[in-house]
Amino acid sequence: MSGAALLEVSGLVKHFPLGKGLLGGGGGVVRAVDGVSFSVRQGETLGVVGESGCGKSTTARLLMHLIAPDRGEIVFEGAAVGSRQLGLKEYRRQVQMVFQDSYASLNPRLTIEDGIAFAPQVHGLPRGQAVERAHDLLSRVGLEPRRFAARYPHELSGGQRQRVNIARALALQPRVVILDEAVSALDKSVEAQVLNLLLDLKEAFGLTYVFISHDLNVVRYMSDRVMVMYLGQVVEIGPAQELFEDPRHPYTRALLSSIPSMDPDRRTEVPPLAGDPPNPISPPPGCRFHTRCARVEGVCAQRMPVLAAGAARAGQATAHPVACLMYESGSGHSQAPAAPMPLAAEAASA
Repeated sequence: MSGAALLEVSGLVKHFPLGKGLLGGGGGVVRAVDGVSFSVRQGETLGVVGESGCGKSTTARLLMHLIAPDRGEIVFEGAAVGSRQLGLKEYRRQVQMVFQDSYASLNPRLTIEDGIAFAPQVHGLPRGQAVERAHDLLSRVGLEPRRFAARYPHELSGGQRQRVNIARALALQPRVVILDEAVSALDKSVEAQVLNLLLDLKEAFGLTYVFISHDLNVVRYMSDRVMVMYLGQVVEIGPAQELFEDPRHPYTRALLSSIPSMDPDRRTEVPPLAGDPPNPISPPPGCRFHTRCARVEGVCAQRMPVLAAGAARAGQATAHPVACLMYESGSGHSQAPAAPMPLAAEAASA
């Protein structure tokens, strides 16, 4: 995995306006994605987790430009998406997506062969070569072309259809594949096969993944780094092993403590997190998690935390970024580190 950023996202915002009712009520906006910034490194798998409604899938659709952002910038290899240097057609050839619903993602009127070959033909590849590529990709995902190429989507199982969707995503030879809950609708035995297939394809084609899932065990298995989202914002992002073993944000800790354990001595008797997320139309002031946080203090409702690296723990060179006032120097939270002494005061004390 290279340290270079292949995809960079800065200040991404998407608000969905609500219509007014007959009596003039309603209105406002749903703050689905509200100032999200992160990077995806060449060759890595970035896992994205969070409760339903936190903005994971909206972020994925913004990355693909299936919906236009209200604000913010997406940069691919140094060029802004949609600019003269990188048009949407070329960008979408480099970045592809696999959706959760394997059946709705496929055209029921096209054979499997034609469905995979369609996009390469749109991008100028002759039909013969496009069909040849489709057959090769079917073989790569474990579906024998002689058996499956002429079939229609309704003739395949859910796992087989998702393999077709993976082949279709690879048909344009992309560099980044966004997987939005791509295995969540599959039973566990098929899920394991598809996950191992994804790992094999990543190595074979040199792919970079953005892997969105609600299954934390699957995210840990697949990911190099993990990004945690809450109510449209990123609250923590860091190396997968470090984040799972040393979670910093109280929300991340609550998520991880909800993972079922086979050990009877580690039964969860108290819910790790109570209540529903606040209304995204009118999120609470300050830290958006403060209404559900066990470490909440008065300052949490007044000041919005910044996503930044806090103080490193023992044995760590640096600390991964977290948006929590407990790790922000001089934030006013009782557990926050003290603010650094100004240079003038430091010199005077010396």
